[in-house]
Amino acid sequence: MIQEKKYFNNLEEFLNSSLQFHQIIHIALKSDNYSGDEYASLLGSALANCINLQNLTLDFGYNKIGANSALGLGSALTNCTNLSNLTLKLYQNQIGAIGTSGLGSALSNYVNISNLTLELQCNQVGAIGAFDLGSAIANCTNLSNLKLDLSQNQIGDEGVSGLVSALSNCTNLSNFTLGLYQNQIGAIGASSLGTSLSNCTNLSNLILYLDQNQISDEGVSALSSGLANCTNLSNLELCISLNQIGSIGASRLGSYLAYCYNLSNLTLELQYNQIGAIGASGLGFALANCTDLSNLSLYLNQNLICDEGTSNLGSALANFTNLSNLTLELQHNQIGSLGASGLGSALANCINLSNLRLYLGLNQICDEGTSSLGSALANCINLSNLALELQHNQISAFGASSLGSALKNCTNLSDLKLHLSQNYIGDKGTSSLGSGLANCTNLSNLTLELQYNQISEIGLSSLASALVNCNNLSNLKLYLSKSEIKKSQKLKLESKCLKLNRLVVFRIYLQ
Repeated sequence: MIQEKKYFNNLEEFLNSSLQFHQIIHIALKSDNYSGDEYASLLGSALANCINLQNLTLDFGYNKIGANSALGLGSALTNCTNLSNLTLKLYQNQIGAIGTSGLGSALSNYVNISNLTLELQCNQVGAIGAFDLGSAIANCTNLSNLKLDLSQNQIGDEGVSGLVSALSNCTNLSNFTLGLYQNQIGAIGASSLGTSLSNCTNLSNLILYLDQNQISDEGVSALSSGLANCTNLSNLELCISLNQIGSIGASRLGSYLAYCYNLSNLTLELQYNQIGAIGASGLGFALANCTDLSNLSLYLNQNLICDEGTSNLGSALANFTNLSNLTLELQHNQIGSLGASGLGSALANCINLSNLRLYLGLNQICDEGTSSLGSALANCINLSNLALELQHNQISAFGASSLGSALKNCTNLSDLKLHLSQNYIGDKGTSSLGSGLANCTNLSNLTLELQYNQISEIGLSSLASALVNCNNLSNLKLYLSKSEIKKSQKLKLESKCLKLNRLVVFRIYLQ
């Protein structure tokens, strides 16, 4: 009898099952009783008898599988010609180039496969293995969903060029995820990837993990030039942190992405590069054309973008009136009040925001900048989730008061995280902040990080009294300085907060 779905986490159980009747199986096993080679050999022989298999998931990570075992597994899989969905998780083994080529040989027979996931991270695949794998995938012309993770495999420019050459044949791809993290890829490899992607005109969802390589301005320019042809993209996630990218690369990236006019969801990770103010400005000006974006995440921390870059980046945000979800990571960027004010003025136009995560810690933002950010929040009356990080800045009581006044207008907030540690808000600022929170009566989850702010029992008591008005609070977390609060003060604070009838989770962390 045909068995539609079966999960196995024991080798003997799988070997003794009715192999020829399986259609959908998920195997997650560990080689505790066998060597990796013995384990893969037994498994491979059994799979060869699963002639009716349509969907196979094999989780074989961390099992000391060598090249010979991978060859045997690949040979066995060649008999499963009816597969339409295949997931192989073989990360953290010792498959090498030879084993990868053997697995590729099996894939070349799957002309009907539509969904393929290969997780081969940390396997010493090298350039030759990547090239052979690409040649095999080129035969899978009916693929619509492809996920490849070859991170940390030293495949280099030659390997990535051979791997992505397969994409030219996979013209039906609509969803593609490629992980090439830490692979010694330079401008040549990135350019090859861009050229190949330019043929995938049916792509709607694309995720590229290319962090910690040496792509540089030249590489990111060529890569983004290819993306410009993917005009049907609706979702794009591009992770290129730690890649020696400067202002030219960031500006060109934005210019080419402007051609992807159907984008609704965009994530760009450019942390730890050197894009500077010019790069951030160029990126912002170009992205201003992507007016249909509803979800935007920009990770630009540690890029020296300063006030000018932040303000110009904010100018782009002013055009995104349809945004509902926005994440901006701008920590450690030498941003002062001028930049924060420019960013705030722009955010004031994003009146449809429901989820906002704004990370501006480790900058030089003063009260003026904090007030401008607060004014922007006051316009975002539809906000339900807000995470605002302003730790390690130069905010005093006045800035905290302005922020509290702004929060009074955000009456729809249900989840709020405020990280204001290591500023100078004091008792007065804490009290004013609490007064603002007292109006957020729909809050159910609140996290306040107020360490090292010169807050005494007076400020904490006022804060607790205000929070009692948040009748819907079910989760409350307070982070305070161990050096600024005594045990008796903590007990008083706990006593007041516990008057909240709906409170389920309450924690005070002293750091």
